[in-house]
Amino acid sequence: MTTTETRTANPVLRVAPATPAEAAAHFRASLAFHADVSDVAAALGAGGDPGFVVLDSRSTAAWEQGHVPGAVHLPTALIPEQAGQLLDRAVPVVTYCWGPGCNGATRAALALAELGYQVKEMLGGFEYWVREGFEFETWEGRERRSADPLTAPSDAGDCGC
Repeated sequence: MTTTETRTANPVLRVAPATPAEAAAHFRASLAFHADVSDVAAALGAGGDPGFVVLDSRSTAAWEQGHVPGAVHLPTALIPEQAGQLLDRAVPVVTYCWGPGCNGATRAALALAELGYQVKEMLGGFEYWVREGFEFETWEGRERRSADPLTAPSDAGDCGC
């Protein structure tokens, strides 16, 4: 079988990879739009002003189940009417929702961008915040669960990536 036949038969290479320059541009752009849960936690935990605000775009019931400490609660549907009262346009916003299976943070980020805010989406959402063992708040107070070894290293402060 020739290389062309192998690539045609292989679902990974059925569509050829981008050129290195195209890939670099894509991944650079992706980092402009997304923040990792661990990076957000590290920035918030470093003390002082992290230079951004975290926004939880879920319902009130979801917020009360647990949220990132210090986050602003603003459900996506209320962003157009309330963002101006709760957020400073000069401060970037990092949105989150439930988790990777939910696009609520994406919709919130879009709504904020359309209103003129600089915005990033926190990949993994609240699910990965909790799974990585970061402290969260509920209506009863602060909690922390053990880190899931499939999402966070058990023997190090970060994944090294």
